[in-house]
Amino acid sequence: MTKLVFFDIDGTLLDHNKQLPAKTKEALQLLRDKGVYTAIATGRAPFMFADLRKELDIHSFVSFNGQYVVFEDEVIYVNPLATDSLDRLNKYASERGHSLVYMNEKMMKASRSHDAYVEESLASLKFPYPEIHSDFYKGSDLYQTLIFCGKEEEESYREQFPEFTFIRWHPHSLDILPAGGSKAEGIKKMMERLNFKIEDVYAFGDGLNDIEMLKLVGTGVAMGNALPPVKEIADMVTSDVAEDGIYLALKKLELI
Repeated sequence: MTKLVFFDIDGTLLDHNKQLPAKTKEALQLLRDKGVYTAIATGRAPFMFADLRKELDIHSFVSFNGQYVVFEDEVIYVNPLATDSLDRLNKYASERGHSLVYMNEKMMKASRSHDAYVEESLASLKFPYPEIHSDFYKGSDLYQTLIFCGKEEEESYREQFPEFTFIRWHPHSLDILPAGGSKAEGIKKMMERLNFKIEDVYAFGDGLNDIEMLKLVGTGVAMGNALPPVKEIADMVTSDVAEDGIYLALKKLELI
C-alpha cells in the first residue's frame, strides 16, 4: 500500500524568507519517484500558491484550512462561510475599527483601506494590500475571511460569533472559518476519495492551524520551528524548515 503525505506551506515547505529549500524540493521528487502521493494542506487560498503547486507538480490540496479541497485538479469539497453571518461580522468589525479581508478561491478583497495591520500581515506572506470591496462577501462564496486585531480583542469575536472558528496566524490577524472547520476535515475528504487508511497518512506542519491535522493522521510531524503546542501533540519533531527538516524527517521515516 502506498502512502499519502500532506505538507503545510508557510514555515514547512517554505522557509522563513518564503523560499522553497532545494533539499525540500528534492525530497518531494524522491517521494513521487517512490509512488508516495503528495498533497498540500494550507490556510492559504488556491490563488496564493498556484506557482508552488506548479513547481512541485502537485495537483491535490486542502486549502482555506479545509474549506476548499481539490483532488487531481477537481474540486471535491467546499464549505463556504454563511453570508448572513459575514454581514453581521462586517458591521461588528466596522464599529470597532477592525479591517477584514475576504477570500474566495480566485482573489481577496479588503473591507477598509490604509490599515497597517493588514499591510504588515499580508506582507509577511509576500502579498500586497488587496483592492477595497467592503461588500465582496455578498456576491461570492467565501471560504475564509481574515480579521485584523490584537490578541486582547479576539475574545469578543469568539463570543459574538460561535458559528465561526478563529485561528491566529499572525500577531495582527486571525483566520475565520466555519465552526469546526480545520485542515483535518479537508484531509478526511481526500482520504475518502483515495480510500487510504489513517496509518498510511502523514502530515507536516508548524502552526496552530496544523494541530488537528497532525492529531488526525497516522504520523504527524512538527517542524523544528513549530510553535510549542504543535510540538507537544506531534508524533515526531524534525529540524527547522531552513535546516532541511522535511528531507531529514522523510529519511528517518524511511519514506525516501
